[in-house]
Amino acid sequence: MKKTNIIWLVIIIAVVIIIAVLGYGYYKKITEVVKNPIVTMEIEGYGTVKIELYPEMAPNTVAHFVKKIQEGYYDGLTFHRTIPDFMIQGGDKEGTGSGTLDYALPGEFIANGYKGNKLKHERGVLSMARGDYSSLGEGLTSYSYNSAGTQFFIMTQDNTSLDGYYTAFGKVIEGMEVVDVISNIEVVYRSEDLTEDQEAPKDENGNTIASDRPVNPPIITKVTVDTFGVDYGEPTTVAPFDYNAWFYEQYGTNINNLVSYEE
Repeated sequence: MKKTNIIWLVIIIAVVIIIAVLGYGYYKKITEVVKNPIVTMEIEGYGTVKIELYPEMAPNTVAHFVKKIQEGYYDGLTFHRTIPDFMIQGGDKEGTGSGTLDYALPGEFIANGYKGNKLKHERGVLSMARGDYSSLGEGLTSYSYNSAGTQFFIMTQDNTSLDGYYTAFGKVIEGMEVVDVISNIEVVYRSEDLTEDQEAPKDENGNTIASDRPVNPPIITKVTVDTFGVDYGEPTTVAPFDYNAWFYEQYGTNINNLVSYEE
């Protein structure tokens, strides 16, 4: 065989090998299943709950949740609100549900113009808590829809009234029995049990205690997340609703300047 023919044969074989390698790499890439993040939540005295996050439904919310977990934000916080046959809520730094942040998250749900999230609020689903400022005045709906922060809740029963109005972004895959136990623990009071002449109990500072607050709030001792090597990046945030600024715009004075009169 002539030397030239041998060279060409080597070249052809090399090209075939390169094509095969590239083809296999492309095939592997398009057929590779990307694993969703798995959150492990350890709750003192109750057990462990594992939650799968769904970045394809709410990518920004998932990115934020992953970031806060990696920062250790949720370690030591509590479930401050529990309602049987509905949900349990936690993630507030103050442990009361009234904690505030210097930022908020855009709502990833249909009512807010986001069409990519079709996750329903079924039993076991993880969703973001948010504010509701609609009772304060007109034009505040967008602030309500874009007011989620760190507080989250886990559904214990299906509730279609929340679908499309709150950012659902994950679901419990292990430990739902732990969630059920927490949802039925003793609370300070329930608003529906108060009679017309009864007032909600107040704390030592005279502030009204939120309804459905556990007598002994379950402590989230540790939260970790396995992203399987995926970097979900920095979440997008927006400015939170500034109640004091809104009040000043409406009434021309700071709310702290108001004088309380008693008869």
